[in-house]
Amino acid sequence: MAADGSQLFSPFRALGLVTNHVPLAVQAQGTENLIATAVGSSYHVYNSAKLNLLFVGPIQDDEITCITTYGSIIITACGKQIKSWKRGKQVNIFQGHTQDVHILYTFGSHLISVDKKSNVKIWVIDTAELYLELNFEPNTFDISCLMHPSTYLNKILLCSKQGTMQLWNIKTNKMIYVFQGWPEQITTVEQAPAIDVVGIGLQSGKIVIHNLKYDDTVMTFQQDWGPVTAMAFRTDGTPVLATASTLGHIALWDLEGSKLRGTLRDAHNGSVCGMKFLSSQPVLVTNGPDNALKVWIFDQPDGSGRLLRSRSGHSAPPTKIRFYGCKGGDILSAGLDRTLRQISTVRDARSCEFSQGSLAKKSKNKGVKVEKLKLTPIIDFAAEPARQSDWDNILTCHQGNMKARTWRYLNKCLGKHVIHTPGNHGGKNITTTAVTISSCGNFAIIGDSVGHVNAFNIQSANLRGSFGSPQAHKGCIRGVAIDGINQQLLTASADCKLKFWHFQKRALLHSMSFESPITQLELHRESSLLAVTCDDFAVHVVDIETRRIVRTFAGHTNRITDVCFSPDARWLVTASMDSSIRTWDLPAARLLDCFLVTSPITSLTISPTGEYLATTHVDDLGICLWSNKTLYGHVSLVPLPSDYQPCVVELPSTSADQHDGHEDDEVTDTTDKDEEQETKEDQKFKSPDQLSSELITLSLLPQSRWKNLTSLEIIKERNKPKQPPKQPKAAPFFLTTEPGLVPKFVATDGDDDSSVTSSKLIQLDRLQPQSEFQRLLADASTSRNYEPLMEKLKNMGPSGIDVELRLLSPDAGGDLILMKQFMEFLIAQIDTKKDFELAEAYMALFLKLHGSVIVQHKDLLDTARLLQSQHNHTWTQLQDLINQGLCLVGYFKSAVI
Repeated sequence: MAADGSQLFSPFRALGLVTNHVPLAVQAQGTENLIATAVGSSYHVYNSAKLNLLFVGPIQDDEITCITTYGSIIITACGKQIKSWKRGKQVNIFQGHTQDVHILYTFGSHLISVDKKSNVKIWVIDTAELYLELNFEPNTFDISCLMHPSTYLNKILLCSKQGTMQLWNIKTNKMIYVFQGWPEQITTVEQAPAIDVVGIGLQSGKIVIHNLKYDDTVMTFQQDWGPVTAMAFRTDGTPVLATASTLGHIALWDLEGSKLRGTLRDAHNGSVCGMKFLSSQPVLVTNGPDNALKVWIFDQPDGSGRLLRSRSGHSAPPTKIRFYGCKGGDILSAGLDRTLRQISTVRDARSCEFSQGSLAKKSKNKGVKVEKLKLTPIIDFAAEPARQSDWDNILTCHQGNMKARTWRYLNKCLGKHVIHTPGNHGGKNITTTAVTISSCGNFAIIGDSVGHVNAFNIQSANLRGSFGSPQAHKGCIRGVAIDGINQQLLTASADCKLKFWHFQKRALLHSMSFESPITQLELHRESSLLAVTCDDFAVHVVDIETRRIVRTFAGHTNRITDVCFSPDARWLVTASMDSSIRTWDLPAARLLDCFLVTSPITSLTISPTGEYLATTHVDDLGICLWSNKTLYGHVSLVPLPSDYQPCVVELPSTSADQHDGHEDDEVTDTTDKDEEQETKEDQKFKSPDQLSSELITLSLLPQSRWKNLTSLEIIKERNKPKQPPKQPKAAPFFLTTEPGLVPKFVATDGDDDSSVTSSKLIQLDRLQPQSEFQRLLADASTSRNYEPLMEKLKNMGPSGIDVELRLLSPDAGGDLILMKQFMEFLIAQIDTKKDFELAEAYMALFLKLHGSVIVQHKDLLDTARLLQSQHNHTWTQLQDLINQGLCLVGYFKSAVI
């Protein structure tokens, strides 16, 4: 059986991603500067004032290789394709390259693009027309960077990996001059504040200040940290050049004194890829592949710089994540970059890194990198918000470290306690491997690599007892858990044992053996269910009250990396290195959902509200959020068959909108302005009946005309007079009337009595003639024009509509054809999405009156099924629009200004 994806989870968006290796671009918007960075196949826009995330670009077909700006337009290159965007809407597509584009540069109203084969194309940005094309031979002139020298009209400077440079006039398509350059690759080039002078960075770390007019070198500097990856000149009047290196250091050069002015060491963890000075400000913006965007300011008395603000995520893949608290708004994340972070699912500005102290000052004094002073990577952590305002409430154990550390969530910093495991273990290399915190927030349980389990008071870090004599297990502790009332402590080890301990008496209550070593424990305290994962790729669910295995799930084909329970403990979600995510139905003991992802999962967790599933992946710096479909629509929770074949689902991107704007084409108006002005004056705007086929239009009728249609019998019974009405005077028996709510006398022609004398047979159809409503219904069914019929219903009151719908039944003088025609009218009316609430009210009344007749006739039943299908389709669209509006209103109400 083939699969279409996950029936429970859908990709929502990725968190914790700020930037990547693509150099940033600065966009000037009035007095404010915006910063555009690339994140995979999307782009982010931040403001320079606070580095708040302002906008996330749409998802593109491939990863962005370079980015630049032109006015309010952002231009990106993905593979061979170049696109321009304005406020997330696609403006133009620049097509023509046969190789991947790696350089974008805006030059006036033109865009210059260079691909891997050194083919240069110059475009008109507004129209996406190709203005000029230049082809170079990569073996002799492989373009590495380019720029436009200031005051050089229509000229660009092309730099190559061979070390030479060429000056071209793009208007005349002629090469002006060839600079012999240097016998090594030119990595970057930048315009200096002085005319005719440019700064050139070389592969060897050499920086050259060169005069283009005289082809003469003004001065040179040598950077000892490897190739020059980026450079920027200050434009606020201070003659300073900043250069970046592959080691993450930034050098500041005094151009007047021709000397080194200062350095910013370890500005980034890795290469500094992009660097820009803001116009006329002593502010430098940098980004790198360490997923960090930083703003530096040079306001010190000695001219040195300091970090003003930064926005960053994990610089190495996260390894364990857990939701914090009961609201599901924050995620605690530990990664290989030796950091503990809080990632917000609500507001990106709330995300932060937990402080480990003044590491920058210590690294400067000791002359070592900041990374070496950080704690080793966290292998396990536990958090409990019960006493977060009183003392430290997060506990971590670290790779290769025998000490456990406490953290304080409210202060987002390292706590004051370092917990040492007691006793002399014969000089063995002992490390902590598992930790947990009791639900009351008072006790910390720590297990180590030789089988010891100890309990500490987390407020004072004092030892409160040890379990087992001399140790709890004979192997490495793989997991510890404590129930919600501090009665049982559960410990699991590589010796294939799961043990139950009395927490207060520290006595062994029960022991269970498994066929293979245990790798992890996960306890759901409210339901007393414990998930035990083993090396045989199986998951066992243990009831800690009865101390028995109640479920066993097998199906993964590789090591299980993490498990979690849903908030109501009805689902167990497991992840494995086989790149699959499986959801098991605990009551039914069946596989409920299974899908594959492009990268194996390292950790997962479900929010306390059940709204999101969060996952981390191998070689991925972000945290992927998956929305729970069962909270937003009807999902049939049917167990999967045994031959189910899961399919691969793409990981979420940073943008929650999967639409890339292809349908939004640019419209160019070529109408003469004078004629257009006259037309506007002559015509007055009239709002259309239906603004869009995707929207649903309601009528302007008051609620009293349609809301109580299904309750007319109750209303009539309530309004029934206490005394019976008086009998009206009898009308002459010879006057005929037409049926309907208001009887009408039939006018007869006294001069023409041919109808009487022509035949003496009684015509039965003359006894029950059709009403005006029924005639309109029959005519509309033939012509498929239902507007007159809808207008007729709008003009009728609730009682009149009730009577006319009752008369459609064969028992009341109608027939089955009329009933079918009315259902066809409802299908057509719901499909148009006009007067939606009226059509729904008429449908409800019709089905209430004639439901028993419809189920007895196959023809009517088939039409009713079509009506149900159309109703479900339209109602789902309406529900999505309502949910979207409620989401936006809730966001704006909760936004902090």
